[in-house]
Amino acid sequence: MTTPQDKWTELELLPEWSEDFYDVYTGKKFGKWVMLKTLKPEYRDNPEYQAMLNREFEVRYNLAHAHIIMINDLEEVPGLGMCIITDDVYGDSLKKLIARGEVTQDIVNKIARCVPDAIEYIQTNHIVHHPIDASSIIFTEKIRNLKLIDVGFDQKNVLEVADTTEDIRNFGHVLIQALDACPEANPRLRTIAEKCIGPSPYRTVQQLQVALHGGSTSRLYVLIITVLALMVAALTAVIVINHP
Repeated sequence: MTTPQDKWTELELLPEWSEDFYDVYTGKKFGKWVMLKTLKPEYRDNPEYQAMLNREFEVRYNLAHAHIIMINDLEEVPGLGMCIITDDVYGDSLKKLIARGEVTQDIVNKIARCVPDAIEYIQTNHIVHHPIDASSIIFTEKIRNLKLIDVGFDQKNVLEVADTTEDIRNFGHVLIQALDACPEANPRLRTIAEKCIGPSPYRTVQQLQVALHGGSTSRLYVLIITVLALMVAALTAVIVINHP
């Protein structure tokens, strides 16, 4: 018969992932790696903080996005108390990659592409969350998939303008940090990042996404037009040769 002790093995505290009221662990549930978020020992018996943990689980449980860490369950774990159980996203935070000088152009591009997409999803679902920063953006250990952690603790009927613009400003700060740490220059992304944190930032994440994708889209249109022009010129030449 399986006991709770058999169910949970190799539990390890991750101090660098800790939050104000929570500790974060990695471990195996029935042999599968997961992550666990639980109240720090001094808060575990406090009904107010227990309700806070339950509320975060309720808000985040139904979120489903490729770049947001997924919540699987809320359950009692021996020695840790009630825990939010999430997918295992063990890897390196952007903050750690910056400190180690390991930010590449691929990392920068993933931030520019994936974070605004995740922000749009969060805002569409009216999720209230802690500010997105370099410590809440995780790149998985082997294939460097981007995942956001700590993305929701409450939900509103309607988000205020201040909530949405703060996300854009925080994204701008994160992108500038990544650009500063990357050996390759990217003037277009830097211009966008500076606008995000400037006096007249993008008003919506959709405007931000248009700016981010506009450069590549414009180049694609130019390429298509150039190819079509060459095809027309070649066809005209064939017609002229065959019908002098």
